[in-house]
Amino acid sequence: MKIAQVIDHLIQYERGEIEVKKFGSQKEAGKLIKLGHDTDRDKILYGQSHLDDQCTGIVTTCWPSVEVIRKTHQYGANLIICHEAMFWNHGDHTTWLKENHNETFAEKKRLLDQYKIVVRRDHDHLHSGIPASESPDGWADGIFYGYAQELGWTKYMQNFSGIPLYFDFPAGTTARNIAQHLIAKLHLNGCRIEGDLDTPVRKAIIPLHNLGDANEIINLINQEKIDCVLTMEMIDFTLAEYIRDSNMLGLNKAIVQIGHFNTEEAGMHYMQKWLPEAIKNTEIPVNFIQSGDMYHFIAES
Repeated sequence: MKIAQVIDHLIQYERGEIEVKKFGSQKEAGKLIKLGHDTDRDKILYGQSHLDDQCTGIVTTCWPSVEVIRKTHQYGANLIICHEAMFWNHGDHTTWLKENHNETFAEKKRLLDQYKIVVRRDHDHLHSGIPASESPDGWADGIFYGYAQELGWTKYMQNFSGIPLYFDFPAGTTARNIAQHLIAKLHLNGCRIEGDLDTPVRKAIIPLHNLGDANEIINLINQEKIDCVLTMEMIDFTLAEYIRDSNMLGLNKAIVQIGHFNTEEAGMHYMQKWLPEAIKNTEIPVNFIQSGDMYHFIAES
């Protein structure tokens, strides 16, 4: 099977419709749009000239780092399906890197050329949905459903698409329990907790991005009595300040944060399990390569 055929089968398997509110203008909330074969995000990031090559193997990963590229070659694979951009900017634009003779870009490009690897980003299509029998409409966000599957949390899911994603945990669950489970199941170096480590957690959410303005999410946490926010990003301003003040006042609030890539990478691990069905081929080897923690943690003893 040619690499182009693999990609076509994958796109046909995914839902291909997405709500504008999830990744676009709030003014168009609720509007469903059909995704084309390619989008601003979902496209060939590298290796266009090799699309007609026979696919020798597939690697799924969150971010195609240099190490992921090297390991892909070691597996004998020539197609990487990733969730995030490869060259450090939204849209994966490379002209600015070429014009400035960026040596890291040149070396990463050289590896891809040497190994004749195609890199396809699967972001919007994957978030749009994959078949899921537990979901009322038969579809679930491929990343966050995969995250819940990998953690054994599908029984706690309150919605299968859309952001925020809601979980209702059993009595006795704490922020510490959740953190330890995430580290063990996702093979992480550690995580950050804001608030009391033993904050009881019944209602938790994964919000969209936490990059500054948090008025909407703060209102939601207050109105819906959310105990724990499983943030992908965490900065010192806004949401983190609110959770810290709430905790100091004895209100039941905590943040457990492992990072954007670590959160979404679980969905790419789960993709390894359903991809053969999606591409209608069980002979092409499919492997997951963890791009891994972005950071090391050093704590005082």
